Amino acid sequence: MIRLEDIYKIYNTGENEVRAVDGISLTIQKGEYVAIVGQSGSGKSTLMNIIGCLDVPTAGRYLLDGDDVGALSDNKLADIRNRRLGFVFQQYNLIAKLNVLENVELPLQYGGYSARQRREKAEGALARVGLLDRLHHLPSQLSGGQQQRVSIARALVSDPSVILADEPTGALDSRTGLDVLQFLTQLNEQGNTIVLITHDSKIASMARRVVNISDGKIISDEPSAAPA
Repeated sequence: MIRLEDIYKIYNTGENEVRAVDGISLTIQKGEYVAIVGQSGSGKSTLMNIIGCLDVPTAGRYLLDGDDVGALSDNKLADIRNRRLGFVFQQYNLIAKLNVLENVELPLQYGGYSARQRREKAEGALARVGLLDRLHHLPSQLSGGQQQRVSIARALVSDPSVILADEPTGALDSRTGLDVLQFLTQLNEQGNTIVLITHDSKIASMARRVVNISDGKIISDEPSAAPA
């Protein structure tokens, strides 16, 4: 599903060259739950941006479902982000003035769905995260854990090939964060492919496979020592 071949992301700042991603090759199969773990500055966030088609590599090839991402236009990349990739962020990124249903429907508005289709799909996604009774609540009326579940529902609503979760528990207390991680595990058990980005090795151990990144390189890639 995801295949990175000798990927580089190089930034030139004056006389200095920074290799944020330094020759990474990585394959993630459909249905896997993979954690990419590394400390600040390790290159893990840059790698996530490349996988999520939010950034393009300086060199190397990225294949997503067999499509060469580097050969696609900006419009096609936007379509991939909307239809084939679901994003879960640390800060939820919900729109404050929209209610829960409207936030989850938002990706579908760019996909040509009718109002009825948008509502049906959004309600289905919210039912999966247990928030069907919060349709008309604003984000400010929800707990942090509930807001993160809304963002997960938004990630699910387009039936994406991959869910990218970037530090999804970073803004939550430990108990609520564990609930969110357990829910991601349930989604994986239902067949969803999940890529989890984190700096915390304990959180990474919730995945089935852990890829450690340091200085833009993969230093280890192995099954989790303590899968959920």
